[in-house]
Amino acid sequence: MELKTGDLIVIAMYFIVSLGLGLALSRRGGHSLKDYFLSGSSVPWWLVGTGMVATTFAADTPLSITNIVSERGIAGNWVWWSMAAGGMLTVFFFAPLWRRAGVLTDLELIELRYSGPIAEFLRSFKALYFGVFLNCIVMGWVNLALLSIVRTMFPQADAELAVTLCALVTLAYVAVSGLWGVMIADAFQFVTALVGCAVLAIFAARHPAVEAAGGLVGAQDPASLSFFPQLSSEGPFFESSMAAFLAYVLIQWWASWYPGAEPGGGGYIAQRIMSARDERHGILATLWFVVAHYCVRSWPWILAALATLILYPGLTGGAREASYVSLIADVLPSPLRGLLIAAFAGAYMSTISTHLNWGASYVINDFYKRRFVPNADEKHYIQVSRGVTVALMIISLPVSFYLLSSVKEAWEFLLDCTAGMGFVLILRWYWWRINAAAELASMVAPIFVVVAMRVVLPAIIVGFEPLPAPQSLFVVAPLSVLATLVVMYLTAPERNEVLQKFYERVRPRGPGWAHYGSGGSLGILFVGWVLGTALVYAGLFAPGYLLLGRFEDALPWLVLLVVAVLGLVVLFRRFIPGRDSRSSRAG
Repeated sequence: MELKTGDLIVIAMYFIVSLGLGLALSRRGGHSLKDYFLSGSSVPWWLVGTGMVATTFAADTPLSITNIVSERGIAGNWVWWSMAAGGMLTVFFFAPLWRRAGVLTDLELIELRYSGPIAEFLRSFKALYFGVFLNCIVMGWVNLALLSIVRTMFPQADAELAVTLCALVTLAYVAVSGLWGVMIADAFQFVTALVGCAVLAIFAARHPAVEAAGGLVGAQDPASLSFFPQLSSEGPFFESSMAAFLAYVLIQWWASWYPGAEPGGGGYIAQRIMSARDERHGILATLWFVVAHYCVRSWPWILAALATLILYPGLTGGAREASYVSLIADVLPSPLRGLLIAAFAGAYMSTISTHLNWGASYVINDFYKRRFVPNADEKHYIQVSRGVTVALMIISLPVSFYLLSSVKEAWEFLLDCTAGMGFVLILRWYWWRINAAAELASMVAPIFVVVAMRVVLPAIIVGFEPLPAPQSLFVVAPLSVLATLVVMYLTAPERNEVLQKFYERVRPRGPGWAHYGSGGSLGILFVGWVLGTALVYAGLFAPGYLLLGRFEDALPWLVLLVVAVLGLVVLFRRFIPGRDSRSSRAG
């Protein structure tokens, strides 16, 4: 790809502004761990929510969407659209509780909710398992994606060096400024990435070759433009497209742990909720995140993907993904090419920066401070946090360069090996009987099931073929939940005083805590969840139909959108605390 002076100026300006914004807030993150990892719990909802969206906008996302649309049409996006229900569950059922819990990390909740040696071990184990092991796998696949993009854009360049330099720029402001620097830079990077993708979609749709073929709609197979999958049950059920779709909409969204879509809103989503000014800001931030994640970002990627099918027919796999990058060179003038390169850099940096800060928070607060150095001053912990941030970046680079061969392999590993965890991560808030042993079992059980299904059974049974992803969730999730329940009932419940303390601080609704108080009905939460989910899908499909010129199809979704918005406005007047509410704890 040829870059001109205008492109280079745009790229340079992007890196200067990103680094400058991050470093400018170095003083704000240097006073305490709460400042470094939660921005002092003083961030407005719009910045918190935008940071969440930016983090989930990885550099490889547009490329993956391009391949999905090529292979399965627009409806193929249900692989991630299905998670909207889980996102809205977090808005209503979990965002208020996270903010009330007043913990520094979501793992700190473990010893608020449970007690004893198992709880201590669980907190430390999860700090290393999620904060280091899985976190470095995630960062590794993000690095791998950028590596692939650089190699496609600039075949003669040293791609490893380019990724390393981009990582070092990100590391510089994350280590110094903490979460304040991450979120301010996130907002700028998200706007850059979103504008860049929208510009590319517009230029691609107006390209002479696309218009000559009949436009984005006229040149496509009508089946590929359907928003819903063409379900087929031909052949064995568990190998059918129907089974895959049902695995997405019935199991994946609640059962599996996935960065940015954790059941119960854990991980860096919980970190961002707890960084909000109060409970009201936490709820609104999560709502904005879910709406923006599905409704705002989807269509620039999908429209550009449809254009690649016209301009570059016959491609598959990696070549099809690379066609999104080819659009940049073929349809954009200078300096807009530079803007798109900056957009990819922004998508990469916003994801990596969050994972570095979030992973370090686990290692420091839930392992180092909890087990080894509990009484040092805040300056000591911040210095060690910066060192851990650097170490995580160092570990993730060789993971991407030498250990991971496929992004797809990495996320399939995560979805399978965590299937069933969501059962406990959701119910621990709403049912007193969940104990530390059950949560530990929910982590271990899916790993054993996956190993048995993919390694042991093929070795001892001739011709045994394990189910592919996502159909494998039909086996892994139920067996993991069953094992979790068996362990829970074979072990003692948590002590009453621990459960009472948790209830009084968090105040969960529903019958699951009837012995400890009356927190209110779950009915209003379910109403909000249904309205919110309707809002997301209506806000996703109505603009999509309008962009494709299908006005009659858009009409019912527009009506549903209006109904959902009005319903949520009425509900929020009861559900969200007022501006002056100070009921939320922080710190």
